[in-house]
Amino acid sequence: MIERKSVGIKYFPVLISLLRDRLVFLDEIRQGARLPSKIISLLVCSSIFLAIYGGIIGAYHSWMQALSSAVKLPALYLITLLICLPTLYFSNIIFGSKRTFGQHFALVLTAVSVTSVLLFSFAPITLFFLITTNNYQFLILLNVVIFAITGFIGISSLYQAMNLVLEQDNEGSKTRKKILQFWLLLYAFVGSQLGWTLRPFFGAPDSAFQLFREREGNFYLSVIQAISYLLGWR
Repeated sequence: MIERKSVGIKYFPVLISLLRDRLVFLDEIRQGARLPSKIISLLVCSSIFLAIYGGIIGAYHSWMQALSSAVKLPALYLITLLICLPTLYFSNIIFGSKRTFGQHFALVLTAVSVTSVLLFSFAPITLFFLITTNNYQFLILLNVVIFAITGFIGISSLYQAMNLVLEQDNEGSKTRKKILQFWLLLYAFVGSQLGWTLRPFFGAPDSAFQLFREREGNFYLSVIQAISYLLGWR
């Protein structure tokens, strides 16, 4: 039991080192120091935090939705990363970057980890409103705002992290910065649409449990409709 517990908690010090000593952590990634350990630790920690938040929002509907959302929310961030990462890696390689795929992977995982910690910090607020209100559209918009805030901070941290690493590569660095800016927009767009594809995360009230819904409309149209509903523009 003691050995299992030590294995279970050994990943969190890596996350804490990212949050407390970010420059040191990023410099180690630049040097390629202990990359496998960093990647595995960040994957485990971010998945746990995202699963907890997913379970909370899914509990609005039922225990089955809570279990489903606890799996789908970490999957959303990981799949988005896997879809978009090759574009960033090969674009940087073409324009002179010497960083490995593992270094790119670790850097993007730092952003996912920051986002997951922020979502976990918002969990008590989300739980409070889940308990005190039954307005489905309000809860949807509340979480759109929370995901937007945490996602923006996560993407901003990635931009700063990539710039710190790119400063070490002089040739083509300006071009790679422009590529990074475009990639961050692509990452946000893909993540938003994938989230729409993997829905529901909450589960509409008075409806049967659904693992996935039919593909219709898009994320942005849904947000506009929710705002219109709250403002009475029906």
